[in-house]
Amino acid sequence: MLKFILRRLGVMLLTAFALTFVVFYLTNLAPNLEKLARSEGSVRMTEEAVTAWIEQNGHSGPVLMRYGQWLGVVPGWTFTDEKGVTRGRCIAQDGDAALAPRYCGVLQGNWGYSTVFKQPVGPALLEKLGATGWLMLWVMIVMVPVSLILGVLSGMREGSAMDRTLSTFAIVSTATPEYVSGVVLVALFATATTGLSPLLIDMGLLEPKKTLFLASSTSAMDNITFWNFTLPVMTIALYGIGYIARMTRASMTEVMTQQYIRTARLKGVNFRSVVMKHALRNALIAPFTVIMLQFPWLLNGVVITETLFNYKGFGWTLVTAASNNDIQLLLGCSVVAVLVVLVTQLISDIGYVYLNPRIRIS
Repeated sequence: MLKFILRRLGVMLLTAFALTFVVFYLTNLAPNLEKLARSEGSVRMTEEAVTAWIEQNGHSGPVLMRYGQWLGVVPGWTFTDEKGVTRGRCIAQDGDAALAPRYCGVLQGNWGYSTVFKQPVGPALLEKLGATGWLMLWVMIVMVPVSLILGVLSGMREGSAMDRTLSTFAIVSTATPEYVSGVVLVALFATATTGLSPLLIDMGLLEPKKTLFLASSTSAMDNITFWNFTLPVMTIALYGIGYIARMTRASMTEVMTQQYIRTARLKGVNFRSVVMKHALRNALIAPFTVIMLQFPWLLNGVVITETLFNYKGFGWTLVTAASNNDIQLLLGCSVVAVLVVLVTQLISDIGYVYLNPRIRIS
Protein backbone atom coordinates (compact mmCIF):
# COMPACT_ATOMS: atom_id res chain seq x y z
CA MET A 1 0.00 0.00 0.00
CA LEU A 2 2.85 2.40 0.84
CA LYS A 3 4.48 1.86 -2.55
CA PHE A 4 1.14 2.38 -4.22
CA ILE A 5 0.60 5.70 -2.40
CA LEU A 6 4.14 6.92 -3.16
CA ARG A 7 3.74 6.02 -6.82
CA ARG A 8 0.43 7.85 -6.98
CA LEU A 9 1.95 10.90 -5.27
CA GLY A 10 4.72 11.00 -7.87
CA VAL A 11 2.20 10.87 -10.69
CA MET A 12 0.16 13.59 -8.96
CA LEU A 13 3.15 15.94 -8.79
CA LEU A 14 4.00 15.46 -12.45
CA THR A 15 0.36 15.98 -13.42
CA ALA A 16 0.11 19.11 -11.28
CA PHE A 17 3.21 20.65 -12.88
CA ALA A 18 2.00 19.80 -16.39
CA LEU A 19 -1.53 21.15 -15.90
CA THR A 20 -0.47 24.35 -14.14
CA PHE A 21 2.13 25.04 -16.86
CA VAL A 22 -0.51 24.66 -19.57
CA VAL A 23 -2.83 27.09 -17.76
CA PHE A 24 0.07 29.51 -17.13
CA TYR A 25 1.05 29.44 -20.80
CA LEU A 26 -2.51 30.03 -22.02
CA THR A 27 -3.24 32.86 -19.60
CA ASN A 28 0.07 34.58 -20.42
CA LEU A 29 -0.40 34.71 -24.18
CA ALA A 30 0.39 38.06 -25.78
CA PRO A 31 -3.26 39.15 -26.34
CA ASN A 32 -4.09 38.53 -22.66
CA LEU A 33 -1.03 40.48 -21.51
CA GLU A 34 -1.90 43.36 -23.83
CA LYS A 35 -5.46 43.40 -22.51
CA LEU A 36 -4.15 43.37 -18.93
CA ALA A 37 -1.80 46.26 -19.66
CA ARG A 38 -4.58 48.37 -21.12
CA SER A 39 -6.99 47.58 -18.29
CA GLU A 40 -4.42 48.43 -15.62
CA GLY A 41 -2.93 51.39 -17.50
CA SER A 42 -5.08 53.04 -20.13
CA VAL A 43 -7.14 51.80 -23.05
CA ARG A 44 -5.46 54.46 -25.18
CA MET A 45 -1.94 53.20 -24.53
CA THR A 46 0.31 53.00 -27.57
CA GLU A 47 1.95 49.75 -28.60
CA GLU A 48 5.26 51.01 -27.21
CA ALA A 49 3.63 51.85 -23.88
CA VAL A 50 2.02 48.43 -23.73
CA THR A 51 5.36 46.73 -24.38
CA ALA A 52 7.03 48.87 -21.70
CA TRP A 53 4.29 48.06 -19.17
CA ILE A 54 4.66 44.33 -19.84
CA GLU A 55 8.43 44.51 -19.32
CA GLN A 56 8.17 46.65 -16.20
CA ASN A 57 5.70 44.27 -14.56
CA GLY A 58 7.59 41.04 -15.08
CA HIS A 59 5.54 39.62 -17.96
CA SER A 60 8.38 39.50 -20.48
CA GLY A 61 11.09 36.90 -20.95
CA PRO A 62 10.96 33.14 -21.61
CA VAL A 63 7.74 31.51 -20.50
CA LEU A 64 9.59 28.77 -18.56
CA MET A 65 11.44 31.39 -16.53
CA ARG A 66 8.21 33.26 -15.75
CA TYR A 67 6.53 30.00 -14.81
CA GLY A 68 9.42 29.25 -12.45
CA GLN A 69 9.06 32.71 -10.89
CA TRP A 70 5.35 32.22 -10.40
CA LEU A 71 5.97 28.75 -8.97
CA GLY A 72 8.75 29.99 -6.68
CA VAL A 73 11.69 27.92 -7.93
CA VAL A 74 13.31 30.84 -9.83
CA PRO A 75 14.18 34.21 -8.20
CA GLY A 76 11.40 36.76 -8.64
CA TRP A 77 11.65 39.47 -11.28
CA THR A 78 12.86 42.98 -10.47
CA PHE A 79 12.77 46.27 -12.38
CA THR A 80 14.55 49.52 -11.62
CA ASP A 81 13.13 52.66 -13.24
CA GLU A 82 15.02 55.77 -14.26
CA LYS A 83 14.52 57.25 -10.78
CA GLY A 84 16.38 54.35 -9.22
CA VAL A 85 13.28 52.85 -7.60
CA THR A 86 13.31 49.05 -7.67
CA ARG A 87 10.09 47.07 -7.89
CA GLY A 88 9.58 43.35 -8.14
CA ARG A 89 7.44 40.32 -7.42
CA CYS A 90 9.06 39.75 -4.03
CA ILE A 91 9.26 43.43 -3.05
CA ALA A 92 6.35 44.72 -1.00
CA GLN A 93 4.85 48.08 -1.88
CA ASP A 94 6.99 50.82 -0.28
CA GLY A 95 9.25 48.03 0.99
CA ASP A 96 13.03 47.81 1.02
CA ALA A 97 14.34 45.88 -1.98
CA ALA A 98 17.43 44.82 -0.04
CA LEU A 99 15.31 43.02 2.56
CA ALA A 100 13.01 41.28 0.08
CA PRO A 101 13.33 37.49 -0.35
CA ARG A 102 14.62 36.10 -3.62
CA TYR A 103 11.93 33.43 -4.03
CA CYS A 104 8.28 34.31 -3.57
CA GLY A 105 6.06 32.09 -5.68
CA VAL A 106 3.18 29.72 -5.07
CA LEU A 107 5.41 27.32 -3.13
CA GLN A 108 6.27 30.15 -0.71
CA GLY A 109 2.61 31.14 -0.29
CA ASN A 110 2.67 34.14 -2.63
CA TRP A 111 -0.11 33.56 -5.18
CA GLY A 112 0.12 37.01 -6.74
CA TYR A 113 -2.14 40.05 -6.61
CA SER A 114 -5.73 40.16 -7.84
CA THR A 115 -6.45 43.10 -10.13
CA VAL A 116 -10.21 42.65 -9.59
CA PHE A 117 -10.38 42.40 -5.79
CA LYS A 118 -7.33 44.62 -5.24
CA GLN A 119 -5.86 42.24 -2.69
CA PRO A 120 -3.54 39.20 -2.60
CA VAL A 121 -4.96 36.16 -4.39
CA GLY A 122 -4.45 33.82 -1.42
CA PRO A 123 -6.81 35.52 1.10
CA ALA A 124 -9.37 36.26 -1.64
CA LEU A 125 -9.46 32.62 -2.75
CA LEU A 126 -9.55 31.33 0.82
CA GLU A 127 -12.67 33.35 1.59
CA LYS A 128 -14.46 32.21 -1.58
CA LEU A 129 -13.43 28.59 -1.07
CA GLY A 130 -14.91 28.70 2.43
CA ALA A 131 -18.25 29.79 0.99
CA THR A 132 -18.16 27.08 -1.69
CA GLY A 133 -17.06 24.55 0.92
CA TRP A 134 -20.30 25.04 2.84
CA LEU A 135 -22.28 24.69 -0.37
CA MET A 136 -20.46 21.47 -1.30
CA LEU A 137 -20.90 20.09 2.22
CA TRP A 138 -24.67 20.45 2.17
CA VAL A 139 -24.88 19.16 -1.39
CA MET A 140 -23.02 16.00 -0.35
CA ILE A 141 -25.18 15.64 2.79
CA VAL A 142 -28.29 15.68 0.61
CA MET A 143 -26.96 13.97 -2.51
CA VAL A 144 -25.06 10.94 -1.20
CA PRO A 145 -27.65 9.33 1.14
CA VAL A 146 -30.56 10.00 -1.21
CA SER A 147 -28.76 8.65 -4.28
CA LEU A 148 -27.49 5.55 -2.50
CA ILE A 149 -30.93 4.74 -1.10
CA LEU A 150 -32.56 5.21 -4.51
CA GLY A 151 -29.89 3.11 -6.23
CA VAL A 152 -30.04 0.27 -3.71
CA LEU A 153 -33.84 0.16 -3.70
CA SER A 154 -33.88 0.16 -7.49
CA GLY A 155 -31.21 -2.52 -7.85
CA MET A 156 -32.67 -4.86 -5.22
CA ARG A 157 -35.51 -5.90 -7.49
CA GLU A 158 -34.51 -5.33 -11.10
CA GLY A 159 -37.45 -4.81 -13.45
CA SER A 160 -40.01 -4.09 -10.74
CA ALA A 161 -42.35 -1.09 -10.78
CA MET A 162 -40.23 0.63 -8.15
CA ASP A 163 -37.10 0.02 -10.22
CA ARG A 164 -38.68 1.54 -13.34
CA THR A 165 -39.99 4.56 -11.41
CA LEU A 166 -36.70 5.33 -9.66
CA SER A 167 -34.69 4.72 -12.84
CA THR A 168 -36.91 7.14 -14.75
CA PHE A 169 -36.38 9.79 -12.08
CA ALA A 170 -32.61 9.22 -12.15
CA ILE A 171 -32.45 9.52 -15.94
CA VAL A 172 -34.52 12.70 -15.97
CA SER A 173 -32.46 14.37 -13.23
CA THR A 174 -29.17 13.37 -14.88
CA ALA A 175 -30.32 14.65 -18.27
CA THR A 176 -31.31 18.03 -16.84
CA PRO A 177 -28.38 20.49 -16.59
CA GLU A 178 -28.02 22.86 -13.65
CA TYR A 179 -29.00 25.98 -15.56
CA VAL A 180 -32.33 24.36 -16.46
CA SER A 181 -33.13 22.85 -13.06
CA GLY A 182 -32.08 26.09 -11.35
CA VAL A 183 -34.43 28.20 -13.47
CA VAL A 184 -37.27 25.71 -12.93
CA LEU A 185 -36.76 25.72 -9.15
CA VAL A 186 -36.67 29.53 -9.08
CA ALA A 187 -39.88 29.69 -11.13
CA LEU A 188 -41.61 27.18 -8.85
CA PHE A 189 -40.48 28.34 -5.41
CA ALA A 190 -38.86 31.78 -5.58
CA THR A 191 -41.17 33.85 -7.79
CA ALA A 192 -44.14 35.71 -6.36
CA THR A 193 -46.09 35.63 -9.65
CA THR A 194 -45.57 32.03 -10.81
CA GLY A 195 -45.22 28.60 -9.29
CA LEU A 196 -46.51 27.65 -5.85
CA SER A 197 -46.14 31.02 -4.16
CA PRO A 198 -49.29 32.67 -5.67
CA LEU A 199 -51.35 29.60 -4.76
CA LEU A 200 -50.15 29.70 -1.16
CA ILE A 201 -50.76 33.45 -1.01
CA ASP A 202 -54.36 32.94 -2.19
CA MET A 203 -54.81 30.24 0.46
CA GLY A 204 -53.54 32.59 3.14
CA LEU A 205 -50.52 30.40 3.91
CA LEU A 206 -47.98 32.93 2.63
CA GLU A 207 -47.73 36.67 3.03
CA PRO A 208 -48.39 38.78 -0.09
CA LYS A 209 -45.33 39.54 -2.25
CA LYS A 210 -43.42 36.80 -0.43
CA THR A 211 -41.87 33.63 -1.82
CA LEU A 212 -41.10 30.21 -0.36
CA PHE A 213 -37.37 30.54 -0.98
CA LEU A 214 -34.99 33.33 -1.92
CA ALA A 215 -33.84 33.47 -5.53
CA SER A 216 -30.60 35.20 -4.49
CA SER A 217 -28.22 33.47 -2.08
CA THR A 218 -26.03 36.50 -1.42
CA SER A 219 -27.33 36.71 2.16
CA ALA A 220 -26.13 33.12 2.73
CA MET A 221 -22.55 34.39 2.63
CA ASP A 222 -23.09 35.87 6.10
CA ASN A 223 -25.98 33.83 7.45
CA ILE A 224 -26.98 30.47 5.95
CA THR A 225 -30.65 29.67 6.42
CA PHE A 226 -33.03 27.07 5.03
CA TRP A 227 -34.73 29.74 2.92
CA ASN A 228 -31.68 31.22 1.21
CA PHE A 229 -29.67 27.99 0.77
CA THR A 230 -32.16 25.33 -0.32
CA LEU A 231 -32.44 26.22 -4.00
CA PRO A 232 -28.70 26.29 -4.85
CA VAL A 233 -28.18 23.04 -2.91
CA MET A 234 -31.05 21.30 -4.70
CA THR A 235 -29.95 22.64 -8.11
CA ILE A 236 -26.55 21.00 -7.78
CA ALA A 237 -27.73 17.90 -5.93
CA LEU A 238 -30.42 16.89 -8.42
CA TYR A 239 -27.94 16.12 -11.20
CA GLY A 240 -25.61 14.17 -8.90
CA ILE A 241 -28.45 12.22 -7.31
CA GLY A 242 -29.51 10.78 -10.65
CA TYR A 243 -25.97 9.94 -11.75
CA ILE A 244 -24.89 8.25 -8.50
CA ALA A 245 -28.24 6.45 -8.21
CA ARG A 246 -27.82 4.94 -11.67
CA MET A 247 -24.27 3.79 -10.89
CA THR A 248 -25.44 2.31 -7.58
CA ARG A 249 -28.35 0.53 -9.28
CA ALA A 250 -26.05 -1.00 -11.89
CA SER A 251 -23.63 -2.19 -9.21
CA MET A 252 -26.42 -3.51 -6.98
CA THR A 253 -28.05 -5.34 -9.87
CA GLU A 254 -24.78 -7.05 -10.74
CA VAL A 255 -24.11 -8.07 -7.13
CA MET A 256 -27.62 -9.48 -6.66
CA THR A 257 -26.99 -11.96 -9.51
CA GLN A 258 -23.77 -13.32 -7.99
CA GLN A 259 -23.54 -16.98 -6.95
CA TYR A 260 -22.96 -16.29 -3.24
CA ILE A 261 -26.18 -14.24 -3.10
CA ARG A 262 -28.13 -17.10 -4.65
CA THR A 263 -26.52 -19.52 -2.20
CA ALA A 264 -27.53 -17.37 0.76
CA ARG A 265 -31.10 -17.16 -0.52
CA LEU A 266 -31.25 -20.97 -1.02
CA LYS A 267 -30.03 -21.47 2.55
CA GLY A 268 -33.07 -19.61 3.80
CA VAL A 269 -31.46 -16.30 4.71
CA ASN A 270 -34.15 -13.62 4.59
CA PHE A 271 -33.98 -11.03 1.84
CA ARG A 272 -33.16 -8.11 4.15
CA SER A 273 -30.16 -9.90 5.65
CA VAL A 274 -28.91 -10.88 2.21
CA VAL A 275 -28.99 -7.25 1.09
CA MET A 276 -27.57 -5.68 4.28
CA LYS A 277 -24.91 -8.27 5.18
CA HIS A 278 -23.82 -9.71 1.86
CA ALA A 279 -24.69 -7.46 -1.09
CA LEU A 280 -24.45 -3.89 0.17
CA ARG A 281 -20.71 -3.60 0.81
CA ASN A 282 -19.75 -5.08 -2.56
CA ALA A 283 -22.37 -2.96 -4.30
CA LEU A 284 -20.91 0.25 -2.84
CA ILE A 285 -17.41 -0.24 -4.32
CA ALA A 286 -18.21 1.37 -7.67
CA PRO A 287 -20.42 4.17 -6.23
CA PHE A 288 -17.62 5.12 -3.81
CA THR A 289 -15.35 6.00 -6.73
CA VAL A 290 -18.16 7.94 -8.40
CA ILE A 291 -18.91 9.83 -5.18
CA MET A 292 -15.27 10.86 -4.73
CA LEU A 293 -15.16 12.11 -8.31
CA GLN A 294 -18.12 14.36 -7.53
CA PHE A 295 -15.87 16.71 -5.52
CA PRO A 296 -13.94 18.11 -8.51
CA TRP A 297 -17.18 18.16 -10.48
CA LEU A 298 -18.85 20.13 -7.68
CA LEU A 299 -15.95 22.59 -7.44
CA ASN A 300 -16.15 23.40 -11.14
CA GLY A 301 -19.87 22.71 -11.55
CA VAL A 302 -20.82 25.41 -9.06
CA VAL A 303 -19.91 28.03 -11.68
CA ILE A 304 -23.43 27.97 -13.16
CA THR A 305 -25.25 27.66 -9.85
CA GLU A 306 -23.28 30.36 -8.05
CA THR A 307 -23.71 32.72 -10.97
CA LEU A 308 -27.44 31.97 -11.21
CA PHE A 309 -28.06 32.54 -7.49
CA ASN A 310 -25.41 35.27 -7.07
CA TYR A 311 -23.60 33.20 -4.47
CA LYS A 312 -20.07 34.61 -4.36
CA GLY A 313 -18.02 31.46 -3.96
CA PHE A 314 -15.29 29.77 -5.99
CA GLY A 315 -17.37 29.40 -9.16
CA TRP A 316 -18.45 33.04 -9.08
CA THR A 317 -14.82 34.05 -8.51
CA LEU A 318 -13.67 31.98 -11.50
CA VAL A 319 -16.22 33.68 -13.76
CA THR A 320 -15.25 37.11 -12.42
CA ALA A 321 -11.54 36.44 -12.96
CA ALA A 322 -12.09 35.19 -16.51
CA SER A 323 -14.38 38.06 -17.52
CA ASN A 324 -11.96 40.66 -16.11
CA ASN A 325 -8.74 39.00 -17.37
CA ASP A 326 -7.37 38.69 -13.83
CA ILE A 327 -4.43 36.43 -14.71
CA GLN A 328 -3.12 35.86 -11.18
CA LEU A 329 -6.57 35.00 -9.84
CA LEU A 330 -7.18 32.63 -12.76
CA LEU A 331 -3.89 30.89 -12.01
CA GLY A 332 -4.85 30.60 -8.34
CA CYS A 333 -8.21 29.06 -9.30
CA SER A 334 -6.45 26.59 -11.57
CA VAL A 335 -4.10 25.50 -8.76
CA VAL A 336 -7.05 24.89 -6.43
CA ALA A 337 -8.96 22.94 -9.09
CA VAL A 338 -5.93 20.78 -9.94
CA LEU A 339 -5.25 20.02 -6.27
CA VAL A 340 -8.87 19.07 -5.58
CA VAL A 341 -8.99 16.75 -8.60
CA LEU A 342 -5.70 15.01 -7.77
CA VAL A 343 -6.37 14.64 -4.03
CA THR A 344 -9.88 13.25 -4.54
CA GLN A 345 -8.55 10.78 -7.12
CA LEU A 346 -5.90 9.63 -4.64
CA ILE A 347 -8.53 9.15 -1.91
CA SER A 348 -10.72 7.33 -4.42
CA ASP A 349 -7.91 4.94 -5.37
CA ILE A 350 -7.03 4.22 -1.73
CA GLY A 351 -10.67 3.68 -0.82
CA TYR A 352 -11.17 1.38 -3.79
CA VAL A 353 -8.20 -0.73 -2.72
CA TYR A 354 -9.58 -0.88 0.83
CA LEU A 355 -13.09 -1.87 -0.24
CA ASN A 356 -12.00 -4.42 -2.85
CA PRO A 357 -9.91 -7.23 -1.29
CA ARG A 358 -9.06 -8.66 -4.73
CA ILE A 359 -6.93 -5.59 -5.52
CA ARG A 360 -5.07 -5.86 -2.19
CA ILE A 361 -4.31 -9.53 -2.83
CA SER A 362 -3.01 -8.85 -6.36
